[in-house]
Amino acid sequence: MALTRRAFLKVSAATGAGTMLATQFPSRKGASQEKTPKAPEERWVPNVCLQCPAGCGILVRVVDGRAVKIEGNPEHPINLGRLCPKGHIGLQILYDPDRIKGPMRRVGARGEGKWERISWDEALDTVAKRLRGLRAKGEPHRLVVMSGRNRGQMGGLLDRFLDAYGSPNHVGHSSICADGTAQAHYLTQGFKAYAGYDWDNTNYLLCFGGGFIEAWRPTTRLLRAFGHMRRERPIRAKIVQVEPRFSVTAAKADEWIPINPGTDAALALGIAHVIVKEELYDQAFVAEHTFGFEGWVDEKTGKKHMGFKTLVLEQYPPKRVAEITGVPEATIIRLAREFATTPPAIAAGERGASMQTNGVYNRMAIHALNALVGSLEVSGGVIVQHGPPLTKWPEVVLDEIAKGGGKQPRIDYAGTKKYPLAGKVYQDMPEMILGEGPYPLDTLLLYYTNPMFSTPDVRRWEKAIEKIPFIVSFSPFLDETTAYADLILPDDTYLERWHDDVIYPSLGYPVISLRQPVVKPLFDTRNTGDALIELAKRIGGSVARSFPWKDYRELIREKVKGLHEAQKGNIVAPTFDKFWEEFTEKGFWAAPPYKFRDWEHGFKTPSKRFEFFSQNLEHKLEELAKKEVEKTKEKRKALTEEQALEEILRGVQLKARGDEVYLPHYEPIRHIGDPAKYPLLLNTYKLMTHAEGRGANSPWLQEILGVHVGVRWDSWVEINPETAKKLGIRDGDPVWVESVVGKIKTRAKLYPGAMPQVVNMPFELGHRAYGRYAKGRGVNPNEILVHENDRLGGLAGFFSTRVRVYKA
Repeated sequence: MALTRRAFLKVSAATGAGTMLATQFPSRKGASQEKTPKAPEERWVPNVCLQCPAGCGILVRVVDGRAVKIEGNPEHPINLGRLCPKGHIGLQILYDPDRIKGPMRRVGARGEGKWERISWDEALDTVAKRLRGLRAKGEPHRLVVMSGRNRGQMGGLLDRFLDAYGSPNHVGHSSICADGTAQAHYLTQGFKAYAGYDWDNTNYLLCFGGGFIEAWRPTTRLLRAFGHMRRERPIRAKIVQVEPRFSVTAAKADEWIPINPGTDAALALGIAHVIVKEELYDQAFVAEHTFGFEGWVDEKTGKKHMGFKTLVLEQYPPKRVAEITGVPEATIIRLAREFATTPPAIAAGERGASMQTNGVYNRMAIHALNALVGSLEVSGGVIVQHGPPLTKWPEVVLDEIAKGGGKQPRIDYAGTKKYPLAGKVYQDMPEMILGEGPYPLDTLLLYYTNPMFSTPDVRRWEKAIEKIPFIVSFSPFLDETTAYADLILPDDTYLERWHDDVIYPSLGYPVISLRQPVVKPLFDTRNTGDALIELAKRIGGSVARSFPWKDYRELIREKVKGLHEAQKGNIVAPTFDKFWEEFTEKGFWAAPPYKFRDWEHGFKTPSKRFEFFSQNLEHKLEELAKKEVEKTKEKRKALTEEQALEEILRGVQLKARGDEVYLPHYEPIRHIGDPAKYPLLLNTYKLMTHAEGRGANSPWLQEILGVHVGVRWDSWVEINPETAKKLGIRDGDPVWVESVVGKIKTRAKLYPGAMPQVVNMPFELGHRAYGRYAKGRGVNPNEILVHENDRLGGLAGFFSTRVRVYKA
């Protein structure tokens, strides 16, 4: 009989059903001997992501003691259950096959890769013995801590350790991150931190050099805000992106404004010119809540000062600004009118505007636009983040050694005439180590940072690292710098340890989250917080007495008692034990909403207003000038304060003089390299996959690295097609990118979103260490970036490098 298609399907279905029934309902023969398989033990544990500073709440699925899935915590206010691609890679961090398995001591030459395993007791005793010896010599200031992602109380714990020990040298990484923004806020509003933004209620965003969608903080919160601004409200907000490169944010914005690199301040002030000239500014807000808009007279000296109004009207007409920025005059005028007449509006900027040799003034000028239109401390505007009401730290116990060491100058000259506004100058450490510092470095502790990969002209570190007598790294991975350490005391990953996390400035109201072990440590690693507390106890004396906690978990419990005592927020409990139980179950504490128009909270300046004319800057430079006068009094030719101030201004390479120094203004960017030989400018940027330098060892992120150019697991340089044609370069060609520092070989990608005079390269790849997934893949732009600073703020100038590109 012929088998038709219909008959075949019927037979197949019947056979499949029979097989399934036989499987599901086996014969009774021998059934008594069969055992029911044990159900897996499954739980979801609240935690906090650590792939960027956002502090997104996560839930980790744990099955039979193994973490198998990460999802967003739907109740956490930062991300409301959502995650960006970086949030999912925690499993690959936890189970990375190249993690350091326990404490190790170097037994070969530095960088040779020869190690021996030692116990934690031996490792901690070795460090404690060295640090006791340094104190015994009266030289505790020669201890330096370089740190990176200090979340929660870890930054305070490191500061406390150094204070008790006697060193002023905590050198954080923010001077290679975005310190220009925080310094601009300090000069104009009196708080030295990033700001929050009420994105959900703004109607107009003018974004200068910030990767709003792909690489700003907090990423997931901004992605949610973008969707809300565009799709979830009756009035669709307009987004204008100002930057040299057609980024993901530029592609998703209403308008992209290509701008000559480093000229952001000029554009902002040109926009201000139109707003002031046409009287489009919020006159009531400016009159009641700002200082220095109009000219003013110093009551103490009788000196007349220029105001912001005069400055922008006289010096920044749109025609002149167009010549500086490359933005058409008509566009400048239109943007000004749109921005001023579409309230509430926000002018924001980040790394692309702030990490320039003129970064502080760029950010001051951008932020001044918010004051002009009254978008400070109001719904839909810029807000100042509240911190959680944590218990205060107990007083540090200081002996005479600690007091003496703490009075020594910082090794990086932060806060001195060399870098007046800086809190730290991370990128200058090689020069300080090689002899330009005030004293030689003896012992370096490294926490969540990798300077041999992350600093401009990174090869400077190769000489400097050999001059450091003793190096200790707490990294869980063998990164470039850890490979040169003498001892490695590996940290747990963030899924194995207790760790708190105060949210990045964003929502305005206070939020603090809790990391807790979702699995037991896989290896012989230890929470660095625990290691520091134990190290203090082994040093002994006043240092030990400054650390009364048993471990870092106990420290967190003591700090969050303040939350319980506040009796507000999403967790209100009758006893602290009950509060702690709910805190660990929920994973966070939050106390919304944000209180708008709290002028006392928003303005911490001498005038208690937004300051167009920065009295904080004036006072700082006057203070430094007076110190210089005192230093020269013993000499035959003592300086006057005016002469000392002039020396300081020349030293920080400012062009402005007089009142202009204290007002937002355009300082020409400094580019390094002969334009005739190096005709192109190098613009570096961050991708969504940039996990603050930790994404290169994640295969998941490598697979989605350069989706816009079709490149994975490798680097590239973006070149304008017309520029490439003139250079004889085709898409995919291997090319050299060369600066005065050196050259790197990569592939060319023809990209219409590149300005003709600018080439673009992403960060993340080019590791010479860091495990099998990162090592030897792509190139690191830091190897050819010049070492140039915004000397006023001590910021690394990442966009000052001229290059040439040619076929390899």
